[in-house]
Amino acid sequence: MVLYIHIPFCKKKCLYCDFLSFQPENYEEAYFDSLIKEIKEFTSTENINSVFFGGGTPTLPNEKYIYNILSTIYKKYKLSSECEITIESNPGTLTFEKLKTYRSIGINRLSIGLQSSNEKHLKTLGRIHSLKDFETNFEYARQAGFDNINTDIMFSLPHQSFEDFSEDIEYICNIDPEHISAYSLIVEEGTPFYDMPLDLPDEDTDRKMYSYCIDFLQEKGYHQYEISNFSKDNKECYHNKAYWKRENYKGFGLGAASLLEHKRLKNTENIKDYISGKYVKETQNLSKEEEMSEFMFLGLRMTRGINIMEFKNIFSVDIKDVFGLAIEKHVKCGLLKQEGNNIFLTRRGMDISNTVFVDMI
Repeated sequence: MVLYIHIPFCKKKCLYCDFLSFQPENYEEAYFDSLIKEIKEFTSTENINSVFFGGGTPTLPNEKYIYNILSTIYKKYKLSSECEITIESNPGTLTFEKLKTYRSIGINRLSIGLQSSNEKHLKTLGRIHSLKDFETNFEYARQAGFDNINTDIMFSLPHQSFEDFSEDIEYICNIDPEHISAYSLIVEEGTPFYDMPLDLPDEDTDRKMYSYCIDFLQEKGYHQYEISNFSKDNKECYHNKAYWKRENYKGFGLGAASLLEHKRLKNTENIKDYISGKYVKETQNLSKEEEMSEFMFLGLRMTRGINIMEFKNIFSVDIKDVFGLAIEKHVKCGLLKQEGNNIFLTRRGMDISNTVFVDMI
């Protein structure tokens, strides 16, 4: 099982962001009190293989709150000896003292949201930090003992050229993190970007950027293990893989989601309800058909794809009896490939993965 802890507080919301986040205002103390109560109320005998602090910006609040949460988790649950404990961060919210505290309380993986090495693009995105902030924080993290760092990078940004992005990727590799997450910008409804006139790269340039990213990172020793994720040897993110493999996970905090056996749970997004102890807002009992679909479109995000025998062991049915026509169609189109018992997206299939996924629903 893996645990997710949602910290919804941000210094400033980025112009493209549709995550559940906002400025702390007067909710901080009450929120963390309620979060710890929720963690104490849930019981599991499973080993915990990952704890992930996401947001929002988990590194914005005082580090005492993270310390208290982890102390509660250590007392309440049994963590595996190799448990991966990650905290997301934004440059400009980290100090050397914070990073030393995080490392001393057991956090062993840091994710830093750079997004671009170009100051112009950082401003366009509404980021709160400069490139210098990132470089300083990255160096602090190394000094504090972090030897497993992820860096987020985005492409297909407004006014971004192919050359701009190639410089970003080269810059990231020179910084030498253990893990890189590379995402194409998606303009989501409800964000400021959605209502703004944006000069975005065309689809051909977007795909050229993605293809270049894959090839360049591979040359630099990063293997692609998922559509948007690349890592050095033995540095794949366990937490992310747990989601794609549909392992049990429990989410704590505002708007957090959970998958527990055959149920999906969703926490309230109302901060006042959450603080008053009204945590879970929605519970969905998954049908066998829904679980099979999730197995397919989540599992196919990974470059290893899905395993035919694993599908049969879990669902007691042959995969070809359920998805045979869709698999055959996309194999013929060159979007899927089968090797032994594994079915996975081809390079072209990754480019237009949603075309495949829609047939698995």
